[in-house]
Amino acid sequence: MLETKDLRFFSVVAASSSLAAAARALDVTPPAVSQRLAQIETRIGLQLVERGRGRLTLTTIGDALAQRAEIVLDEIENINEEILAHRDRISGPLHVIAPFGFGRAHVAPVLSQLVQDHPDVSLNLTLSDAPYREIASSNWDLLIHVGQLRDSSHIQRKLASNRRFLVASPAYLEKWGTPAHPGDLSSHRCGVVREDLADVTMWSFSEVDGPEHSIRIHPVFASNDGGVIKSWALDDLGIIQRSEWNVAREIGQGQLVQLLPDFRLPNADIVALLSPRTLRTARVDHALKRLVDAYSSPPWSAPASNES
Repeated sequence: MLETKDLRFFSVVAASSSLAAAARALDVTPPAVSQRLAQIETRIGLQLVERGRGRLTLTTIGDALAQRAEIVLDEIENINEEILAHRDRISGPLHVIAPFGFGRAHVAPVLSQLVQDHPDVSLNLTLSDAPYREIASSNWDLLIHVGQLRDSSHIQRKLASNRRFLVASPAYLEKWGTPAHPGDLSSHRCGVVREDLADVTMWSFSEVDGPEHSIRIHPVFASNDGGVIKSWALDDLGIIQRSEWNVAREIGQGQLVQLLPDFRLPNADIVALLSPRTLRTARVDHALKRLVDAYSSPPWSAPASNES
């Protein structure tokens, strides 16, 4: 009664907020979507979508069909992909979610090379200021996360170690002095990146074979963009925390100074979460291997501390 093309069509409709949105996704007119949907409903003798509402709402049977269609279409796609993989070809859609800064600098170039080598892969890279918030969406294959990860039932793979550093510009330190202990930060100008619901004003440090130190700082500058915070530190505004991948170059060039080298901030390792929907597909395996290989010797590794 239903053909594969019907399932593909209805999957797009079910994932859309309205029939007009479905029409845009399918690159057809809204009347064409309404007509084809009505034809499918007539053929199976069941109503799949509630009519007369602003937002598209599925009926109970429509919701059940949408879920089953996703499973069936994924399985068909996986079968085709396995066949192509045996012929040394990688194909199909690949949707990756990554943080803005790290995604631009270190994920996008790897994926670009992948598509150049395998032009049958259809790539979609979504950059987000909080990738973990996107985890509820079913429409992703790999999710790249930098930092401590909340409890997750998703399979994860560590891509690279990544330290967090406390840094400031030489000019700032010349004017305000260099902190020798985490407790000294209370008298310094500090900046933070505000993201998710994390308590970004509580800075925690640990010593080798020593006690832990938690310091509540009172930021004088803040942004939801890590790039902005780093640029302000380079403009001599104050002290910030940033990932090694983000400031290693500036430390090496002397534009930023690593502070409190005897005290460690919590690591912010780079991990990939794998969607259970596409966990074993060849394109996801291949993309994951590319990322692991690219970060096996991290290009951002910082040099020795340049204390002032």
